[in-house]
This record gives sequence, structure tokens and C-alpha cells, in this order.
Amino acid sequence: MTAGFTLAPELARDCIDVADWPLCKVLLMNDSQYPWFILVPRKAGLKESIDLSETEQIVLMQESAKLSRLLQDIFSPDKLNVAALGNMVPQLHIHHIARNKTDAAWPAPVWGKHLAIPYSDAQIAELKLHF
Repeated sequence: MTAGFTLAPELARDCIDVADWPLCKVLLMNDSQYPWFILVPRKAGLKESIDLSETEQIVLMQESAKLSRLLQDIFSPDKLNVAALGNMVPQLHIHHIARNKTDAAWPAPVWGKHLAIPYSDAQIAELKLHF
């Protein structure tokens, strides 16, 4: 499944590798202002979810639901934002952001709203315990 797969340089630069699930790499956006995770299917050349087989599409949805439940359990957000945009990074990736009415960007989108505040090593280690 991972033959020829490489992570987009923007994702590699901006994210922390958290886990590898059956289909997707789980990443954490290195901005501690928001619990912001990204699923990236570990297959080469994907731009859209329809580029996956039907079986892989089901696995992607299952992994997205699993991540969403984890974010609800860990962070108790007011809202979960789940989106696959890809305008700036065409590699297929799905954002999962636990939003709270008290977060730095609420109710606006998180993209480009504030400069990122990186996670500490201790925060990263604590988050990884859930995966």
C-alpha cells in the first residue's frame, strides 16, 4: 500500500507524525492553538477520495470516524470541522479540527488566522498516548 508514497513537503514541514493506521498516516498540525489532525492515505498519486478503490473509500471513512470520535473524547469540542480542500496541497488529506468557542480563531477558519504556536515535546508525547 505504501509503495511510492511520499508525504507532501508542506505536510512534512508543518505536521508531526502521530501514527500509521491501516490506510492513513495520522498527522498533528504543529499549532497548539487548535487540536488539528490530518489523515493522509498512504498511497501514491492521490488527489481525491474517488481516486481510492471503493473498499479504500470505506476504510478512509472509518478512519475519519475513528479520529473524530477520539477528538470528541479527548477535547470535548463545541464543533468538529472535517474537510478535504487541497487547493494549496493537492495530495489527498483530510483535516480534522476540534473547535471550541474559546479558541483563538473562533468562529473564523483556522487557516492563516494566527501565527502557529508549536507544541512542546511533552504535549506531543501526551497526545501520542491516545493513538
